[in-house]
Amino acid sequence: MSEGMIEETHKSAAGGRASSAPLLGDDREPTLFEFSVPGRTAYQLRTNEIPAIDITELLPVEHLRSEPVELADVSERDLVAHFTRLSHRQFAVDLGAYPLGSCTMKYNPKICDEVAGLPGLADVHPGTPAALVQGWLALMLETEHVLCEVTGMAAATLQPAAGAAGELTGLLLMGAYHEARGEKRTRVIIPDSAHGTNPASVTLGGFEVTTLPTDERGLVDLEALKAALDGDVAGIMLTNPNTLGLFEEDIKEIAEAVHEVGGLLYYDGANLNAILGVIRPGDMGFDIVHMNLHKTFATPHGGGGPGAGPVAVSERLVPFLPGPKPVQHDDGTFGWMSPEHSIGRVHAWHGNTLVLARALTYLKIHGGDGLRRVAERAVLNANWLRVRLAEHYPAAYDKTCMHEVVVSAGAMKRKTGVKGLDVAKRLLEEGFHSPTVYFPLIVEEALMFEPTETESLQTLEALADALDRIALEAESDPDALHAAPRTTPVRRVDEARAARMLIPTQDARDEALGLST
Repeated sequence: MSEGMIEETHKSAAGGRASSAPLLGDDREPTLFEFSVPGRTAYQLRTNEIPAIDITELLPVEHLRSEPVELADVSERDLVAHFTRLSHRQFAVDLGAYPLGSCTMKYNPKICDEVAGLPGLADVHPGTPAALVQGWLALMLETEHVLCEVTGMAAATLQPAAGAAGELTGLLLMGAYHEARGEKRTRVIIPDSAHGTNPASVTLGGFEVTTLPTDERGLVDLEALKAALDGDVAGIMLTNPNTLGLFEEDIKEIAEAVHEVGGLLYYDGANLNAILGVIRPGDMGFDIVHMNLHKTFATPHGGGGPGAGPVAVSERLVPFLPGPKPVQHDDGTFGWMSPEHSIGRVHAWHGNTLVLARALTYLKIHGGDGLRRVAERAVLNANWLRVRLAEHYPAAYDKTCMHEVVVSAGAMKRKTGVKGLDVAKRLLEEGFHSPTVYFPLIVEEALMFEPTETESLQTLEALADALDRIALEAESDPDALHAAPRTTPVRRVDEARAARMLIPTQDARDEALGLST
């Protein structure tokens, strides 16, 4: 078929609009409907003797559509090529540095995927009787034991399917504990630099949010905390190091003050990566710890999941853990049980268990000494980056950080008009994923970098060099940064227009994405 015939075919399939990306050299990827040709299918079954079924015998006529569902008619070849090309346009942790602060996007070892793919793990239904999944139950119990060792807690639930689910579980445990003591506590304290999910989880857990200010050190304002504490406080949600990448130096005093009024300490495990093998939340005085296995222990992260957010607790909260949970009986066999005052299920089954298998593999490969090296390298990388970027991107708090560093583009904005968002967009053209922008909210034009322990010194040098070039370009050609990214498959989107026009026309879409000619 000639090029002209191909173009005409796609014009017909697209209602007169030619699909040009893979065929005529344009970089715009067509939609499946632009590939569609009536009657074309991805596969066909051979003719057989099985009689056709009259669908009206199965469903009432009034429940049937009058017209077929509008689907694209495409060949398997076009379908596979379309999605493969789209996958090549995506940035991924396997392709390069992904320094998203607070999210811990680090390389996922492939041996963990191999273990999770073993038939004895992957080919098991979650409803299988305990007698037939003794190996799985042993694995889950070992995972719980190791996570408790890492965090300094007494027991854990593996059910929560992600970090936010772990947060809600922890707050439900907090509420159940106080209720069992006959206490009606209404407030949970959260720092103003906290993760955005924390206030939402507090509300879902049935509490009111009390916001705590950050002091000039970038830490919890201890005097403000003490003033906020009374008999209405159910607890405080903290992560240590905090979301500014700084270690809460007063954590023991914070714990004593909260415990003195009968409150509990909840540890948001998003930043656990910084302290592995060095210090444990339990040693700091925390009562509840949620972990993001997809952050800390390098299991897949993003893309809608699956994640895993186990919650570990101190001894006094063990009776309230979700159930059923795996146990080992006196005869050595494994089964299920629910704690005496269990808050019930927080997952339809037993959690995202294949993520748990990946995490346990990671933990066993590293061991305690290896986990400590993970934390030390993560902290070293972040501090190297903090010092290296200081000339153009000063740290929000000029002091030793932990695994992530928050810098400010505020001075750059005032001098050149280039914002933190412009820097992040321009960095995409340099082959790096953008850092987290505008978080924490208390830092002007915040850029949050978490290089993680998996990036080499050479990669960090290349990232710093790219950021230096961007800073110089902000002074010489700020308009270029306002237009970035210009070399990616999708250009900078007009976000204000996109918000106003939720269902754009094809021409409006192309214009917004920078594809119009």
